[in-house]
Amino acid sequence: MTGLDAVRTFCRALPGATEDVKWGNDLVFSVGGKMFAVVCLEPPHHISFKCMPETFAELVERDGLIPAPYLARAMWVQERELGATLDRREREALLATAYELVRAKLPKKLRTQVEASPRGVPSSRRGRAASRRRRG
Repeated sequence: MTGLDAVRTFCRALPGATEDVKWGNDLVFSVGGKMFAVVCLEPPHHISFKCMPETFAELVERDGLIPAPYLARAMWVQERELGATLDRREREALLATAYELVRAKLPKKLRTQVEASPRGVPSSRRGRAASRRRRG
């Protein structure tokens, strides 16, 4: 199994996680419509994910890991080449944390729906714009 396949298998197994291709060549993993990881589909694959501030500071000190472009201020880090710096076990632990960080910030009702639905949340329930439209 390639690094990309391992990431897909792991992320898709998380409760309520969804995947989608955005921006042409990025595989985005979300929970409740909010991103927790992004993998570039073009080789060499790079992966970006959310992390805790103290973990962010430690990770960006390592060779091969940088603050994620456009997302660093939200504590996202990028492995410049998938599997070159992080081994599978460490990457999966970091992805699980990224998922939990994002899931924990979801509104309680949405968090409950995510936990009850292994396939994610229906698109009509995603995002603030959808909820504003419903309220009218």
